[in-house]
Amino acid sequence: MSIDGDDSRRAQSPGTMVVVVGPSGAGKDTLMDYASVQLAGRPGFHFTRRVITRSCDAGGENHDAVSMQEFNRLEDAGAFAVSWEAHGLKYGIPSTVHRHLEAGDVVIANGSRSALPHFGTAFVRLKVLNIVARPDVLAMRLEQRGRESRDDILRRLERSSLTVAGDFDVTTVDNSGGIEEAGRAMMQVLEQSCTYRQA
Repeated sequence: MSIDGDDSRRAQSPGTMVVVVGPSGAGKDTLMDYASVQLAGRPGFHFTRRVITRSCDAGGENHDAVSMQEFNRLEDAGAFAVSWEAHGLKYGIPSTVHRHLEAGDVVIANGSRSALPHFGTAFVRLKVLNIVARPDVLAMRLEQRGRESRDDILRRLERSSLTVAGDFDVTTVDNSGGIEEAGRAMMQVLEQSCTYRQA
């Protein structure tokens, strides 16, 4: 894990980092896409793309794909505000997010529950948006992806937790139903995170 920049400067940043987490199938990317459309053209909100050692055509979120060698080079150069490894891949949040936070803006990023301690160290004002769904909904969505059998999915869901561990400011949004309801709940969190700009 790497953290970029001067700690005292970041401590004075009035902006808020909103990190979106949740299990596979909960609809994090769909909700982030929904919010980005709702906030299009509005100042004070920025959606950041993750840098991932995964091919662009692998599906899932819209990200910046790099090789493992290039990722390591960027990490050593301090190009990431936060970086972490999971499931054989490396993920990074570009250090350019600090500029937006210093301006008092809200930055929204796709994160990981396992990486939240790193986010907590890197960002003084951190809001965690935990996207969840009922186990039967998660199983159905994951089965539609065709990567695992239904039995494998159900066994994995039985072992997993939908909660966020640690002392974080967390809002949980249930995305079991239609996108509009969960989208409104997410928008409310983002609007409330922009108090500095509204003051």
